[in-house]
Amino acid sequence: MPNPTLADFVCFNDEKLAQRFGAKPIPMSTLYEAYFDGAIDLKPGVTIADLLAKRQLFVKYSLTQDHLKWAVKNFVPEVSLHSRASDQRLVREHYDRGNEFFESFLGPRMAYTCAHFTDPGDSLEAAQDAKLARVALRLELRPEHRLLDIGAGFGALVTYVAREHQVKAIGISLAQNEAQLANERIAAWGLGERAQVRCADYRDLEGERYDRITCLEMIEHVGVKNLSSFLQRVRELLTDDGLFLLQWTGLRRGLQPEDLIWGLFMNRYVFPGADASLPPGSMLKATEKAGFECQLMENLSPHYALTISAWARNWERQRELIVARFGERWFRIWSFFLAWSSLVAKQGSAACFQVVLNKNEASFDRMARLSQRAPWAEQPARPHEPAHAAAAE
Repeated sequence: MPNPTLADFVCFNDEKLAQRFGAKPIPMSTLYEAYFDGAIDLKPGVTIADLLAKRQLFVKYSLTQDHLKWAVKNFVPEVSLHSRASDQRLVREHYDRGNEFFESFLGPRMAYTCAHFTDPGDSLEAAQDAKLARVALRLELRPEHRLLDIGAGFGALVTYVAREHQVKAIGISLAQNEAQLANERIAAWGLGERAQVRCADYRDLEGERYDRITCLEMIEHVGVKNLSSFLQRVRELLTDDGLFLLQWTGLRRGLQPEDLIWGLFMNRYVFPGADASLPPGSMLKATEKAGFECQLMENLSPHYALTISAWARNWERQRELIVARFGERWFRIWSFFLAWSSLVAKQGSAACFQVVLNKNEASFDRMARLSQRAPWAEQPARPHEPAHAAAAE
């Protein structure tokens, strides 16, 4: 029995495209561009996940002229600049698309970072709650602590630590819509005196120091160019006995052809300018150069794959709403992004890592934390339901 071809999964609306690639390998970039532009449609009963699950049978991972033109015009200028103005523009182009857009796949928690699953069958909400509990536990939070969350998103972590651990928490984000919704959610919990999300750049923070600093999947946007100065700034903001929890998504060392094409796709269509998706060795080397010491590190990649899969299911369930509000093209781009990303995460092309760091100083009390190096693993999360979400149902 012959292997399936592209024509077994899609209907061609472009005869020339059908003649060239109906039974022959197609460059991945040509495939997704054709899907976004409507030159091909999925056959009835075929999902984008079905198509991409069989991609190795009819796709080839090659650089095209279109890749090169885009790199010269967009990618190289973006990653070489990384100024305040360009970073703000790129972040807002993505994150200020509208809260309805993100809620359609993130769900009521509005947590745009890797969740933690104790079982593959866990709900996304339970897994996000577990993630927040684990982060808080690793930070060894006490009520007298001041916490800074860099890249706070919609305020999930800031809200959680203020409510559950009575910590004074400040979050920052370049996205205006994120900060506004985060503060509305904080107010709904009655936490306005302990928590706040500011629309601010990390480079603008002056005159304050924090006992705990978190940065969950934002450092990618900092860029390789600014990575060293970012880590130095975090070190300046952290107290001498403080902890810094850093989480990021990274590509594996020794890129495979698909890894490169996926990375270029992500930078063009999803996260422009986010070029600091580093392997763990490179990131740890950068933190050590900045004067940090690694306390612990965890590979969260299985949780990352499950998180994106859950987002993809949510996205597909909201198809009618998304198409009506944002158009068919946006639906297809993000459908492709989520389906492909869940697959590359499962195969190791993309990964997610979390490290807890302290200042590499002789005065730091390492022995005080000896008893806390193991028990965190099994602590259950405390389920919660945001007041505003419950009221909306």
